[in-house]
Amino acid sequence: MPVVFNKRIDDQTVLAVWKIEETEEQLLSGLQLKQHELDVIASLSNGKRALHWLSTRLLLRTMLNTADYIDCQMDDHGKPYLVNSEAFISLSHSYDYAAVIISKEKQVGVDIELIKMKIKSIKHKFLSDVELAQKQIGDNTCGLYVAWCAKEAIYKWHGKKGLEFKQHIHIKPFKLKDEGSLQVLVELPNGTRELTVNYFKTKDGYMLGYVVA
Repeated sequence: MPVVFNKRIDDQTVLAVWKIEETEEQLLSGLQLKQHELDVIASLSNGKRALHWLSTRLLLRTMLNTADYIDCQMDDHGKPYLVNSEAFISLSHSYDYAAVIISKEKQVGVDIELIKMKIKSIKHKFLSDVELAQKQIGDNTCGLYVAWCAKEAIYKWHGKKGLEFKQHIHIKPFKLKDEGSLQVLVELPNGTRELTVNYFKTKDGYMLGYVVA
């Protein structure tokens, strides 16, 4: 199981990325799964979806450094949580990679995406005209993926349905780099909040964004 990226963000928070090279059987052998979890895997029609599900759980186990059973479930909004732990987690996957972020005291969100040109065809669905007018986003594929990953990470951080990318999450102007951060205004039910999202581009063409707050 190759962990290709591991970063301690602060004393309580760790982010890791893992390249999926194992078979489904190899991933299964590293986990203690109960019948309801095996049923979930059996319901995943595409083999890659099963690899994604298994790899995030095995990376989670690796990061927690335990041989005990890890009860990771989804709440009514689809947000993952650990049943017997107060730690906050977020999971993501895209093609050959899985990403997990864990924090003992703060809410977290992470998103990883393979950079593909087709994002330009949907940019108006998740970005406002004001955001698209920013030169670092506009027609820049990498800038579009920074914006997407930032909004997706914030959506996972919030963890509740009803938060709309275009309507409620607003990217402030930023300087596009291979690794950097940006400020995002989020219209939450209890008021507007400004969050910092960190991001980086991998050498093999993926973008990852994460938020801790």
